[in-house]
Amino acid sequence: MGKIKRSTVFFCQDCGFESAKWMGQCPGCRAWNTFVEEPVQKRVHTAGGAVKGLTEGSKPLPLSEVTVTQEDRIRTGIEELDRVLGGGIVPGSLSLVGGDPGIGKSTLLLQVGKQLSEAGHRVLYISGEESMKQIKIRAQRIGEFSDLLLLLCETGLTEIEEVIRKLHPAAVIIDSIQTMYSETISAAPGSVSQVREATAVFLQLAKSLGISIFIVGHVTKEGTVAGPRVLEHMVDTVLYFEGDRHASYRVLRGVKNRFGSTNEIGVFEMREEGLIQVANPSEYMLSGKPEGASGSVVSCSMEGTRPMLIEIQALVCQSNFGIPRRQTAGADLNRVNLLMAVLEKRAGPAISSCDAYVNIAGGMKIQEPALDLGIVMALVSGFKNRSLDDRMAVFGEVGLSGEVRSVSQAAVRVQEAVKLGFTTCVVPASCVGSVNKIKGVRIIGVSSVGEAMELV
Repeated sequence: MGKIKRSTVFFCQDCGFESAKWMGQCPGCRAWNTFVEEPVQKRVHTAGGAVKGLTEGSKPLPLSEVTVTQEDRIRTGIEELDRVLGGGIVPGSLSLVGGDPGIGKSTLLLQVGKQLSEAGHRVLYISGEESMKQIKIRAQRIGEFSDLLLLLCETGLTEIEEVIRKLHPAAVIIDSIQTMYSETISAAPGSVSQVREATAVFLQLAKSLGISIFIVGHVTKEGTVAGPRVLEHMVDTVLYFEGDRHASYRVLRGVKNRFGSTNEIGVFEMREEGLIQVANPSEYMLSGKPEGASGSVVSCSMEGTRPMLIEIQALVCQSNFGIPRRQTAGADLNRVNLLMAVLEKRAGPAISSCDAYVNIAGGMKIQEPALDLGIVMALVSGFKNRSLDDRMAVFGEVGLSGEVRSVSQAAVRVQEAVKLGFTTCVVPASCVGSVNKIKGVRIIGVSSVGEAMELV
């Protein structure tokens, strides 16, 4: 029988690296000043312990003898969420949902519980932050709920584990993982030790009982999930709920998925009755676009398998200061500075002495290189104060030599533009052959930023 030895160790808050002493820089993730001291309990085994035999799951098998079957997925009834998850919820999976405060994480999961309960699945919603009355007030805005959705306000891991094993629901929602508390660890809730222990308990419950568990994770000011990075490694799926809390749109993005693609996104609109799916994000993002305005260009970005038309806005004006200002919203500032340098060096317009402001309308944050040509043409349009054709879509990657390089899935992007009534598409010259057969649109191929400037 083992004895319990109590001690304190230091944990890295970013990656969970454990050390016996405090260090300024973590050897695991190379981050500075991330070590915190926390008490731990270690069980010391005596010499009389017996050696257990191998279980069936721990015996090594040849890879050729391992059989693979298609997972039976549970449809949530929310198509945008099912797309991000890869087709639905996999039984026995553990999913982490992160996002800024007030972005709608709890509302989304409450709607998931509503849909699953109406489909005949028992759902257990466990809250460590709100009372049952608070949850009821929020639920009344969404609609009527089935009796198969059960509420539990508890933070003790032992009590929660007993309830889950007794009820054996199809899905469990934990809101949030930072409020869960284990009495065996003498550390505050939300600490590295508590978060890691709680995640390990829910992971064991999900895999052993075949229950799908969603856990809500708070985020830091940098936008990452608070707690050790090992939390994201332990779970099967990591979903981030993005967007401006003051705007109506929300984007659900999968950054890790062991059962599907990590490039898919789901678009929602926050209304009084809850989150509403946006079936056509392109039309939604282009709503309110001004007609005949200079510095406005429509480009197409690929988010997973979904093309999305977005408006790029650029404002270029003479600077009143010695150092011109550069400011972006939704686009990478360093990428915009690079494109402005290429534009001046390879095509001629003297914009280095001008203030430049670039905005991705709708609040989207896009990093795809296919928007380079759209940003360049928006800058030239704003600099010359000349508007482009309102029915023109532009996409292409720009290199340092001023060349316009090909992008992936050009035909899909053009078809999305045709669907929304665009009659002209400016594409890389190398992509013209793959999109020439598309009817109802005029294709203009450009091989350099100089050729693109002639269209402004």
